[in-house]
Amino acid sequence: MSKDFLRDYQMDAVDKMCNGCILNGGVGSGKSRTGLYYYFKENGGSFVNQDFVPMKNPKDLYIITTAMKRDSHEWDGELANYRMSTDPNKNELYPRQTVVIDSWNNIKKYADVTGAFFIFDEDRVCGSGAWVKAFLKIARGNNWIILSATPGDCWADYIPVFVANGFYKNKTEFCREHVVYSRFTKWPQIEKYLNTGRLIRLRNKILIDMDFVRHTVAHHMDVYTKYDISKYKEIIRNRWNPYMNEPIQQASQLCYILRRVVNEDESRIVALMEILENTPRAIIFYNFDYEREMLLHLFSDDEYVGYEIAEWSGHAHMPVPDTKRWIYLVQYTAGCEGWNCIKTDTIIFFSQNYSYKVTEQACGRIDRLNSPFKDLYYYHLKSRSGIDLAISKALDKKKKFNERKFVGWT
Repeated sequence: MSKDFLRDYQMDAVDKMCNGCILNGGVGSGKSRTGLYYYFKENGGSFVNQDFVPMKNPKDLYIITTAMKRDSHEWDGELANYRMSTDPNKNELYPRQTVVIDSWNNIKKYADVTGAFFIFDEDRVCGSGAWVKAFLKIARGNNWIILSATPGDCWADYIPVFVANGFYKNKTEFCREHVVYSRFTKWPQIEKYLNTGRLIRLRNKILIDMDFVRHTVAHHMDVYTKYDISKYKEIIRNRWNPYMNEPIQQASQLCYILRRVVNEDESRIVALMEILENTPRAIIFYNFDYEREMLLHLFSDDEYVGYEIAEWSGHAHMPVPDTKRWIYLVQYTAGCEGWNCIKTDTIIFFSQNYSYKVTEQACGRIDRLNSPFKDLYYYHLKSRSGIDLAISKALDKKKKFNERKFVGWT
């Protein structure tokens, strides 16, 4: 075991952690290793003077993570540091221990497990859906922690964790004590929170920050492209969908069409090609299928014969290439988190995402503790259209872009 296996800020975090806490560390800060060490330590294991001391009758371990991180076996590598394995035949030190790594999509399979230890990787416990219901049932009968680079933006995001910790009986009790709803909207919309002093104290009780100092320097560059102004204005004026030849009836549909006019402009492809001239390896994030088709068509050109093209999306799950020249296409929703790459220093955002959290997670794919690069380059392709500027403004404020507010529809 090397001296730098766990860094000082990670050890400090472990000392502060407790059952039911959220380990809040930046993307690439080593939350997985830190969370595992907390489990290892709680079950009697330690590294005394760099000597390995095994656990004593450890609890079964369940790791709920993203599908991509499960399939990439990233967690398996971390488990090996503690001489654990999901394979019973390789788990020689702890033959009676069960170790399971699965995705959030399958969390309901483990709702009836009791007496185990759960690590919830990449926080998905917001709202009141099936995942949250399964999480709350698991929390009642097991020890657990959450690993998150982007904890809640508002107090409502913390409701499931507060309930799981026993601070409130249920969501209804939380809302009765802290929430004031707007009287002027057609659906329940929170206007303000009451007694936030108590909420701050409760959050501070369970939120464990890792003081992570990065050795990398992020360079974010906006690359502005052109767009068809007349077509853009005509769609706004007539509320007509030129792609489906039908009227536009929803704010989300109008924003989608405006973005398509902007994103499909040839100048965006030209700007992308100019960036690629300066880097042999690049990750490209995009939002929509029509963007994917544009990119695949571009990279089928003879100019990119020497590049290996791979992608992670709803259409294909391919690993990051391991050649001298490659391009990796990633759809935001499918691959903004749960994997990492230290083979390149460049990410190109072909289009913007509505969510600041998603964008931050995407940036973190190359900003890792073990990255050999000091300078990391992020190119944000955008136009000066109203919708692109509005999305940029929301992201700069670390907020999510609101389509209805932009369109002015209620």
